[in-house]
Amino acid sequence: MSDRQVVTRFAPSPTGYLHIGGARTALFNWLYARGRGGKFLLRIEDTDRARSTPEATQAIFRGLNWLGLDWDGEPISQFAGMDRHAEVAHQMLTSGGAYKCFSTQDEIQAFREEARAAGRSTLFRSPWRDADPATHPDAAYAIRVRAPLEGETVIRDRVQGDVTIRNSELDDMICLRSDGTPTYMLAVVVDDHDMGVTHVIRGDDHLNNAARQMLVYSAMGWEVPVWAHIPLIHGEDGKKLSKRHGATGTEEYQLMGYPAAGMRNYLARLGWSHGDDEFFTDAQAKEWFDLNGIGKAPARFDTRKLENLCGQHIAAADDAALVAEIEGFLAASGQPALTEHQKDGLSRAMYCLKERAKTFPELLEKAHFVLAERRIVPDDRTAAALDPVSRRILTELTPQLQNASWNRDALEAVVAAVAEANDTKLGKLAGPLRAALAGRSVSPSVFDMMLVLGREETLARLQDIEG
Repeated sequence: MSDRQVVTRFAPSPTGYLHIGGARTALFNWLYARGRGGKFLLRIEDTDRARSTPEATQAIFRGLNWLGLDWDGEPISQFAGMDRHAEVAHQMLTSGGAYKCFSTQDEIQAFREEARAAGRSTLFRSPWRDADPATHPDAAYAIRVRAPLEGETVIRDRVQGDVTIRNSELDDMICLRSDGTPTYMLAVVVDDHDMGVTHVIRGDDHLNNAARQMLVYSAMGWEVPVWAHIPLIHGEDGKKLSKRHGATGTEEYQLMGYPAAGMRNYLARLGWSHGDDEFFTDAQAKEWFDLNGIGKAPARFDTRKLENLCGQHIAAADDAALVAEIEGFLAASGQPALTEHQKDGLSRAMYCLKERAKTFPELLEKAHFVLAERRIVPDDRTAAALDPVSRRILTELTPQLQNASWNRDALEAVVAAVAEANDTKLGKLAGPLRAALAGRSVSPSVFDMMLVLGREETLARLQDIEG
């Protein structure tokens, strides 16, 4: 295994949105492969035709694309491989690793009810396992894998450690149903083998499946992949993450305006650690990520930690990249697109917007001063600062700014001088100035706004208030 190129896969069922737990599973697979020069593949497990929908498949694609988790090659449809799955079942039949079972559903159900009533194990042992083929009826049959009756099966798991299952607890799993359709358990193994998957990193709710899937690997003489079953995500109350904890879909977090880099960072830290590092880049995550760093205990989703990391990523982001991601957020959430003028203003203002904004809506609220068109209409809270005395002082300030050098020190000096002449403090003028320039109480400093808006626009907004 060590000489082979690492190949991981993410294999969601397209029956709904991309759950945050699924997104983390995809991220772990992506990080493990990308950090080792390997391949990250995407398989859509769409064999449940009643529940699988094209809309859900598209939602999975959108969620992965937003998170920046690119996959290699085309997505693979499990349903499209049905003939191949059936072919493998018949190969096992030919080699003796599987057998024909003619037991009907009614017979199996009757056996289980009788066993339950008698207090015996309900594990079904087919009477056809060792039957003479000459006794086979001319009827539909299922193909069952021939599980060992004695001994133990050991799942060597990189997260959970060695997990031992008594073979007496394993049934002869059906691989091909009597109607000729393959089971999920068979399809997963065949697909993983054919796709060259070397590492199966998935939720620990699949741990018991591994022992049964190993029966197919064994029957076919195929190499078993490295198993890594990761704990599920719980809410802050310690219970499995669900709608009652808030948003559970990846796209919901996009629509709330969280940056993708912050989401990747947070999900990577959800159940995996690298020393005491909390904030890290994609490059660091790819370099550091290893299966040994995944804990056995369920991770708890903490919205405050997510917001803290997202704030750090916004602050550290490249300005142009931030503007582009904000455009994506506006489009995804159905809001009006930015004009070229607004994009230019947002880019120039980004240096004084990025700090302490945890989401894009917070940043855009702070950016209102540069996105809004004149005439600025102050909201109720801000308008209260524009009392008659403040308006008179702003009237005195305007001509002083017309000839000032347009840099922070000069602007601060002019405003301080006007404040002093009116027997007030510079801080007392900040409210009225903010009302005139932004019309909102949430904004950068008044001097940053003046620098971003420039002399002409700053004076025009002050004159609007005077008028």
